[in-house]
Amino acid sequence: MWDIVRDILTYNPVEPMLFSSGLFLWLFAGFFCIYMLLQKRTTARLLFVLLFSYYFYYKSSGTYFFLLAIVTVSDYLIAQWMDKTENKAGRKWLVTLSLFIDLGLLCYFKYTNFFGQMLASFSGGHFEPLDIFLPVGISFFTFQSLSYTIDVYRHEIKPLNNLLDYAFYVSFFPQLVAGPIVRAKDFIPQIRKPLLVSDEMLGRALFLIMAGLLKKTVISDYISVNFVDRVFDNPLLYSGVENLMAVYGYTLQIYCDFSGYSDMAIGIALLLGFHFNINFNSPYKSASVTEFWRRWHISLSSWLRDYLYISLGGNRKGKIRQYINLIITMFLGGLWHGANWNFICWGMMHGVALAFHKAYRSLLGRKKTDESHGWKRFFAVLITFHFVCFCWIFFRNVDFSTSIDMITQIGGHFSPQVFPQLISGYTLVFALMLLGYALHFVPDSWERQCVRFVTWLPLVGKALLMVIVIYLVIQMKSAEIQPFIYFQF
Repeated sequence: MWDIVRDILTYNPVEPMLFSSGLFLWLFAGFFCIYMLLQKRTTARLLFVLLFSYYFYYKSSGTYFFLLAIVTVSDYLIAQWMDKTENKAGRKWLVTLSLFIDLGLLCYFKYTNFFGQMLASFSGGHFEPLDIFLPVGISFFTFQSLSYTIDVYRHEIKPLNNLLDYAFYVSFFPQLVAGPIVRAKDFIPQIRKPLLVSDEMLGRALFLIMAGLLKKTVISDYISVNFVDRVFDNPLLYSGVENLMAVYGYTLQIYCDFSGYSDMAIGIALLLGFHFNINFNSPYKSASVTEFWRRWHISLSSWLRDYLYISLGGNRKGKIRQYINLIITMFLGGLWHGANWNFICWGMMHGVALAFHKAYRSLLGRKKTDESHGWKRFFAVLITFHFVCFCWIFFRNVDFSTSIDMITQIGGHFSPQVFPQLISGYTLVFALMLLGYALHFVPDSWERQCVRFVTWLPLVGKALLMVIVIYLVIQMKSAEIQPFIYFQF
């Protein structure tokens, strides 16, 4: 018994807390019961969720939860101070202080070794990497807290007068470690509203949680462990067709992994009475790179647009400046994902593609609302999808040489004759890939019908459906825990 209690209360870096883990499901069941008992005691309920959120972060990242507290307290006090400062220069100094604290912490933990090695290579010196642990989710909660202080600086929101409410906003566990990045103006008005979970909210929440579990454990983890990782780890051992299938596999894997997490986060928040905006909207249906970034990781892309791209000047200073701003924004977006040249390359490719698409539309005189249809859209989606797949090669591989090896194998050693043998050797992997892509490209109305069906089911039916999904997860999950991909960012 004491061993079980110790495992529950202590951080284990080998087994971090995941939405898809059995431990979380059991803990959440108990948490939810207490949460509902506190339905009419708002302050006690908020404090209880805050404590559970810090426990959740401790189980995900160890003692580094103090960083979350530093960001929370500092930005809360800075926003309070800013609201009492009428002088524009003073307000600018305060928002700069917020940027310095939040981005300073982020840069130290995430980029110290990267910039140290880069400076050493430029100067011809030697840099010994420091033993710095990257806290889970630091990129997400720093960006979320920054959006608050920037919005206060812009007079878009009034600062909170209650530290508990602000700590609740920053640390709310469903979105804490991997997003979505929730805006203060969207979330804060919900904090002290009376708790209400309607039948529609319950049905949609259960659908999203089940869909997220299936995406992550049944599709993403299985094709990753049993095929994708093997090829990406050593592409020269495999033919071009195997490398190409691995690229298609990773394209599906990262979508199912990250959108699966977002689905579960949005679903869990709905169960607790809170609404998050959608974070993924069938991104591989996009007919352009611009549309892709309106559909992929929407909370991050909109954050970069509102707080970086627009701050750089957006499209207000001419076409050339707009294209440069797009490239800079995506360059920094790539760097946000990780301190490595592969992420920078990935971001730059998307930035150049966005600038090229803007220039192309401008040259043809197309309006922002103009969309292609029929065969034109079909080929536009096909081209956009393969461009995104190509970029994922550099995103997934740590070094350029491995990416070049994969591209060389696909272009020069394709060997299509091994395809039947490949299918027979990885039948279940390709069946899941086919299922994953098919579900991704079905009409949006199908999802709405599924949500209505889950909502319509009686409570016993909902419980039975959940049990079936959990059984599938148990049968398909890998022996080792597979953390969500975006935990590393």
